[in-house]
Amino acid sequence: MARLSREDRQIALGRLQAGQSQSAIARHFHVSQSTISRLWVRFQATGSVADLPRAGRPRATTAAHDRFIRLRHLRNRFLSASSSVQALPGPHRLSDQTVRNRLHEAGLRARRPYRGAVLTRRHRQNRVQWGNQHLRWTVRNHWRHVWFSDESYFLLQRHDGRRRVYRRVNERYAPNCVDEAPVHGGGGVMVWGAINTAGRSTLVHVQGRITAQRYVEEILRPHALPLLADQDAIFQQDNARPHTARLTTQFLTDHHVQVLPWPSMSPDMNPIEHLWDELDRRVCRREEAPANHRDLLQALQEEWDTIPQQDIRHLIQSMPRRCRAVVAAQGSHTPY
Repeated sequence: MARLSREDRQIALGRLQAGQSQSAIARHFHVSQSTISRLWVRFQATGSVADLPRAGRPRATTAAHDRFIRLRHLRNRFLSASSSVQALPGPHRLSDQTVRNRLHEAGLRARRPYRGAVLTRRHRQNRVQWGNQHLRWTVRNHWRHVWFSDESYFLLQRHDGRRRVYRRVNERYAPNCVDEAPVHGGGGVMVWGAINTAGRSTLVHVQGRITAQRYVEEILRPHALPLLADQDAIFQQDNARPHTARLTTQFLTDHHVQVLPWPSMSPDMNPIEHLWDELDRRVCRREEAPANHRDLLQALQEEWDTIPQQDIRHLIQSMPRRCRAVVAAQGSHTPY
């Protein structure tokens, strides 16, 4: 039962005794159904879910070593296996892979970490307060009136380390196996957009550095105000400097625009962030990659217009769950 830890075996056994099907349990633990079946047969035969004694290489670590490795990595999730080998007390001859094996047994595996904004204590307090204030907001009465807006920067060429190449041995530097890329991604384009349950804005190309004056004259006046003509409309924007400048605030006040207060460092609360990710994926999936900035902008505009409105509606309908999640996380990062 190498694929299930001792704790997972006990949980699986409890579910079997409760009458849950073996296939459902296998799906929950991401193992084959035969693994759960063998676990049940072993328990009926021996009364235990522990591994049976077997011949083989003696275990290189003691129970104390296993506990030290597990606790050390639970206290600091970013430690490397090699650092634990060096920190292990007493005489030993362990390899880095042995430490990884012990961590795997404890359910700890190396993953790509989630990159989130830096949240101070005040940020967390403000996020919790904002979430509590909007817990009673419903999609029908409140969120459907909100226009969520944001800017996003798209690179002409992006390299996130996930792209793979299929090659033979000694073909690492073959011309058809090298992923060539210009420095800094070859530049990119910045765009502004806004979404609502009933529609979306046009995708606005923002050239150069955005200032409060440009934000008002090039985005708010020609593109945002027509969307906010309804007296029930609410405008959402983050706390970037051009958005909170006195000039911008006065412009929105003069035009009687109701602005949704927004907590700082909270991109996970804005559903349009997911739409930017989807837009980026759609551009990446195109058969012909954009060759220059003009092609990239055209591709972004075409894909922006073809995103189903139902997808946007689903994103905005998640706002009640986002509020509950940020309160439950006490203002920390949320899975949204």
